[in-house]
Amino acid sequence: MMQRLKYYAQLVRLDRPIGIYLLLWPTLWALWIAAEGHPSLSLVLIFVLGVVLMRSAGCAINDYADRDIDPHVERTRNRPLAAGHISAREALLVCGVLCLTAFILVLQLNTKTLILSLGAVFLALTYPFMKRIHSLPQAHLGVAFAWGIPMAFTATTDEWPPLLAWVLFAASLCWTVAYDTMYAMSDREDDVKIGVKSSAIFFGHYDKLVIGILQILTLALLIWVGQLAELGVFYYGGLVVAAGFALYEQYLIRKRERLPCFQAFLNNNWFGLAVFLGLSLDYLLPAPL
Repeated sequence: MMQRLKYYAQLVRLDRPIGIYLLLWPTLWALWIAAEGHPSLSLVLIFVLGVVLMRSAGCAINDYADRDIDPHVERTRNRPLAAGHISAREALLVCGVLCLTAFILVLQLNTKTLILSLGAVFLALTYPFMKRIHSLPQAHLGVAFAWGIPMAFTATTDEWPPLLAWVLFAASLCWTVAYDTMYAMSDREDDVKIGVKSSAIFFGHYDKLVIGILQILTLALLIWVGQLAELGVFYYGGLVVAAGFALYEQYLIRKRERLPCFQAFLNNNWFGLAVFLGLSLDYLLPAPL
C-alpha cells in the first residue's frame, strides 16, 4: 500500500514541486494586488490548495496522455505510468479525485469565480494533448497557468476582472511560454524523434531570441501592472532582481545544452519569487523618502 501511494505521489510530481511554484507565483501576485496587499487568509489557503490540486491533476492527465511517449524519452521513462507501476485507469482516477476536490474548494467562493473555474479545468485537462495538435502547446500552458489571475481578482472583489488583471495575465502568459520553451529545449532531440510538437522545435534557431523577447515583454507588462496598481520602489526593485534572473537564464541556454536549459527552466522559480517579494514589501513597508 505504501509503495502504491509513493507511485501516486510521483505521478502527480509531489517529489518535483517546481510546477507548483511556477503556477503559484502569478496567483499570489494577483491575490496581493487585488486585495491591495491584504488578502484574506481563507482566500490564500483556498488558492494555494487549489494550485497544488490542479497542478497535480494536470500531471496525472499529462502522464495518461503521454503513456505511449514517455517510455521513449530519457527524462520521463521512469515515471510510474511509463514504467508500468500503475495503470492508465488509475491515473485517470487520481486526476478525477483531484479535480473533484478542487471543485469542492471553489464552491466556497462566489459565483463568478465558480464560472471562471470551469475554464481552469478545461485548460488543465486539454493541455497535455496540444503537443499533437499544434506547434505552440507552451502557449496553451501559459493560458492555463495564468488562469488563476482573473479567478483571484474575481474571488477578492466579486467583480469581473479589470484591465489590471488582464495585463498581469498577459505578463504571466509571456513568462510561461518563455520558461516552458527552455524546458522544451532540454527535450528537443527526443521530441523530434517521437514526432511531437513544441515551441523549441517551432522556433528553431530563433529559440533564444524569442525567449529573450518574451522575457522583455514579461517585464514590460509587469511595469505596466505597477503603474496601473500605483506600486512603488520596492515593487520595481523586485523587477530589477527578476531581470537579473532572466539574464542568467539567457546565459544558461546560450549553448542549448540539455542540462543547462533545464536549469534555466528551474531558475524561473526565483524570478517569480523576486516579483512577489517586491510586491509584498511594497504593500507592507512605507515608501522611502
